[in-house]
Amino acid sequence: MPNPPRLKATDFDPEVLRLFDQYVHGAIDRRGFLAGAARFAAGAAGAAGLLAALSPQFAAAQQVKPDDKRLIAKHVEFPSPKGYGTGRGYLVRPAKARGPLPLVLVAHENRGLNPHIEDITRRLALADFIAFAPDALFPLGGYPGDEDSARTLFGQLDQAKTREDFIAAAGMLAGIDGGNGKLGAVGFCYGGGIANFLATRLPNLAAAAPFYGAAAPLEDVPKIKAELLVVLAANDERINAAWPAYEAALKEAKVRYTLFQPPGTQHGFNNDTTPRYDEAAAKQAWERTLALFNRTLREGG
Repeated sequence: MPNPPRLKATDFDPEVLRLFDQYVHGAIDRRGFLAGAARFAAGAAGAAGLLAALSPQFAAAQQVKPDDKRLIAKHVEFPSPKGYGTGRGYLVRPAKARGPLPLVLVAHENRGLNPHIEDITRRLALADFIAFAPDALFPLGGYPGDEDSARTLFGQLDQAKTREDFIAAAGMLAGIDGGNGKLGAVGFCYGGGIANFLATRLPNLAAAAPFYGAAAPLEDVPKIKAELLVVLAANDERINAAWPAYEAALKEAKVRYTLFQPPGTQHGFNNDTTPRYDEAAAKQAWERTLALFNRTLREGG
């Protein structure tokens, strides 16, 4: 039996997409989404169907299998004395490296290290990077296996400690065996905000690609030494509201940056597990991200 056609953002009313964004980011709970979405569906059952249709389908979107023989992948722990004490993440590298490789930290969304972010990490390793994705939820038992539980756990984190865990993870990665010492960061949604934050805290960060993430604190922008690829969606009122002030601060501080904001896109357009995914825009964003890292992190960059 052929697979059903993949749904796109245009298959949903914009208000349903807005409600889903609020739900994903904790502004409303599941009940709030279902109540709001019921106006666009046949009652509660129809609203539940909308939520299911918008929710991630990890297996269908997986591009690189966890046991891909071209890669060496494992979970490793690292010390984080200023954070939660010990962190853990997913480390992936090419199985056959020709010399030291550049390093990329991957910062996840607000659900921890889920299968999609693990797949992103493997994609980076296939592009000839050593990639490491910390799991902010490790102190609370790690990614629990479903998005709702993960979102609930995420709200229980002490964000000051979590940010220190990401800093510690970057420190571990920068000195890892087989690396060339040149560090980049990419992050999505919550992780995009982490990538912006890391750029203010890590003078050795050469490049960062924050995807639709919260801006760095404006007073810290002058500390940024990294070159930025700022990826924003076209339809993302919550994140985009902060961009004009952030851009002005980047210009004032003479930070090297490029903005990529493809038309018609929704928040999360790079995430190929949900209907908000935009294949063409995601491909362009990924190509630009790899180009940035190849130019700034490889020897001679």
